[in-house]
Amino acid sequence: MNKRIIPKLSFWQIWNMNVGFFGIQYSFGLQQTAVNPLYSFLGAHAEQLPILNLAGPVTGLLIQPLIGAISDKTWSVKWGRRKPFFLLGAVFCSLALFVFPFSSSIWMAVGLLWILDAANNTAMEPYRAFIGDKLPEEQQTYGFQMQSLFVGAGITLANLSLFFFQKYLGGSSESGGIPAWVYYSFFLGSFCSIASVVWSVYKTPEIPPTDQELVILKAEKVNDTVLTPFTDIFKAIVQMPKILWQLALVYLFQWYALFCYWQFATPMIKQTLYHVSESDEEKAKQVMTLSKSISETSPDQIEWAKNILHLVEKAVGQTGLMNGFYNFVTMLSALLLIPLAVKYSSKSVYAMCLFGTGLSLFILPFVNNEYLILLPMVLFGIGWAAMMGLPYSMVSPAIPSNKRGVYMGVINMMIVIPMLIQTVSFGFIYKNLLGSNPSNAILLAGLLFILASVSVIFIKVRYRD
Repeated sequence: MNKRIIPKLSFWQIWNMNVGFFGIQYSFGLQQTAVNPLYSFLGAHAEQLPILNLAGPVTGLLIQPLIGAISDKTWSVKWGRRKPFFLLGAVFCSLALFVFPFSSSIWMAVGLLWILDAANNTAMEPYRAFIGDKLPEEQQTYGFQMQSLFVGAGITLANLSLFFFQKYLGGSSESGGIPAWVYYSFFLGSFCSIASVVWSVYKTPEIPPTDQELVILKAEKVNDTVLTPFTDIFKAIVQMPKILWQLALVYLFQWYALFCYWQFATPMIKQTLYHVSESDEEKAKQVMTLSKSISETSPDQIEWAKNILHLVEKAVGQTGLMNGFYNFVTMLSALLLIPLAVKYSSKSVYAMCLFGTGLSLFILPFVNNEYLILLPMVLFGIGWAAMMGLPYSMVSPAIPSNKRGVYMGVINMMIVIPMLIQTVSFGFIYKNLLGSNPSNAILLAGLLFILASVSVIFIKVRYRD
């Protein structure tokens, strides 16, 4: 009566419960690829990009653990435990995506990014706990890798939409502002965000608490205060299983490196593929601004400036193609990693995938062909598939079932703290130690992935019987 029964689910049941992750990850894909170029369109400099992305780590640090702690103690006969948070996050995410391309200044875009990140974190955190709630231990690797598949699918569509709309629908902005094709990708994301989450909410019932669990929940609510979620998070960290501390070291290197890649992929492509420097881009914008005033500007200058700005937009589309391609690889390889993890262990496969990701980043700055540059992204895509699923399946057996939400939030803290460190430190590092060279930023990210791969060796995994 008081023992929670978790039945095995079919392929399509696991598929339906994770469809909502698709919309969340479409939004995340736009953040990876479109937000930083959008900042550039609005006049931001490369060294400003880390601090302008502060919303991601701060909202992740605060919101995911809080939502996890609150959802652990939530139950509604009509709405369930995790699903109310999926829906709330999806609604605000959809609204923020729709408004985002209408940003008229950097600070308007920054404000919308804070709203978007808060909404994404509200929706995404319970999704990780949802796997543990709904699946028995022997199916959890399958469930987390299914999430990796939808990570790949959502981000693939986001990035390929940027490439497709830029290449085939055009709508370039000759003055250097936000091009029309950027709007189309954000509008599509606004629809995907809400539609996919509604599908999962409709198709997937949650497992109700046992009678004993309901008694405990009601008793805890009597003594709950506004500070209770914060104390729950603190207690969870103090009592955290050792394996989570070991994973934190891996994540320190891994997520610092990922933020470097996402921020500096487009600046690197401008430099290596299209030979456009930041000073060229700034000068081109000035020329186009002057051409609309009473100042005289020669036709040759205007033509040069238009060409530079066209190459800048082309670099954004190329980044979308690359990121879309590696996420397509993620989508294809996510479920293929499961038999490898069973045969060789999740730990070994994870370590090798991180090493391959580092190798791909060492190669990227030295490729100057827009098609050959896709080849290293195969390794990156396989690595991303591993990152999105295998660590969760490694640590899930060590997490108490009644604290699954708060601990998934704590794991996200391990993700966002390195990202927060990156946002406040990397502007200085980029300008003073890396010579303001985006290729050096990508090479440093590759080195950090190698260190992450080595760090996986020290994780002590409790394997299932």
